Amino acid sequence: MAATLSSAEEAQLTQTIEMFEVITQTQPHDYQSLEILKEAYSKLNREKDVMNTSKRIAQAYVQMGQFSSAILEYETILQRYPDDPDVQAALKEIEIKANSGATQPVLVEPTTSLKAAASGKVSRKAADKAAHGEVEDGRKAFYKIFVEDKIITAGDFDLCWKTPDPNAPANGVVDPFIQTLADKGIMPAEKALKLVADKTRMAFLPLEKYEIDIELARSFPVESCQRWCVLPFDRLSKSIMVATANPFNQQVARELAEVVPNRLLWYLAPPADIVKNLRKVFR
Repeated sequence: MAATLSSAEEAQLTQTIEMFEVITQTQPHDYQSLEILKEAYSKLNREKDVMNTSKRIAQAYVQMGQFSSAILEYETILQRYPDDPDVQAALKEIEIKANSGATQPVLVEPTTSLKAAASGKVSRKAADKAAHGEVEDGRKAFYKIFVEDKIITAGDFDLCWKTPDPNAPANGVVDPFIQTLADKGIMPAEKALKLVADKTRMAFLPLEKYEIDIELARSFPVESCQRWCVLPFDRLSKSIMVATANPFNQQVARELAEVVPNRLLWYLAPPADIVKNLRKVFR
């Protein structure tokens, strides 16, 4: 056990491990969550678990056809365990696949747009939209999922979708689209959230079982968190985890990225849990 960790820090890391082990068991390709697991194990000096998680990360890359990333991960393991037979066999398999051109279909990463916005890599088109008052809040993506795929009517969509003015005070937490659907009896929040999760393959996190870092959440602008119903809930080294019910909102990704230089990791969470915690954090 790392001597520099307090009992509270150890407990928080243990909770993080328990939560993200559950997430990665159901979503083995979620290398973002696997990276969090690996770092948590490292902080607790659980070397065997660190190596096993590194192998899982590499396997996830292989399944997505990202062979170069997989090789880098495997080579990191070999630096410490040069005779690891599993890694050596895996590298040979990758070489065979790469030479034969038998790559796996690359899965579309659900948070690509959020990461681009959070990193400040905004296209000229997006910048022009922002300059003319158009907000990239994910409306088009939700419309495609719920209306164009004939899940709900266009009328119900317009009834439930809210586009807050980013320049106006939030005046409390604004319920996200999925919660409004449920409140109006159009679709249960659990069903709508599952639909979004299935479409995006974004990791789902049951926020009610997680101990929120209240001070971390309060370090972010209350207006951004309330207006877009997002909750920064934990920090692990250089990464900050953020809960959302709208994984397509590039506007809030940019707003949060302006506050901290940290990498933002996005997770789907039940909107009711996000709302409840936001009201607790920003009383």
